Amino acid sequence: MPWRVEFTSKAAKMTAKLPHRIQERLNALRKAIEISGPLQYSMAHFGKLSGWVNETYHCHLNKGRPTYVAVWQVKDRAVCLVEVIYAGTHEKAPY
Repeated sequence: MPWRVEFTSKAAKMTAKLPHRIQERLNALRKAIEISGPLQYSMAHFGKLSGWVNETYHCHLNKGRPTYVAVWQVKDRAVCLVEVIYAGTHEKAPY
């Protein structure tokens, strides 16, 4: 069953302000999550964030400065729902 990926309204607004190549990488991440689920070991600096209530993961979308990251949560495993809660610079990430 394919996963459904949604963006919070805040993450959607942040995505629109990202550079075009970072938006493309975020879109590639979205497609990868839809196909194979929230665990994306092939992404740079992928990891589970500790101290969060839900299963929350992050990865880097590029190398260098500024570094852009994406943070997503598994909202419901039964219906295969993942929600992207942040997409932006590493400095302002919610972790």
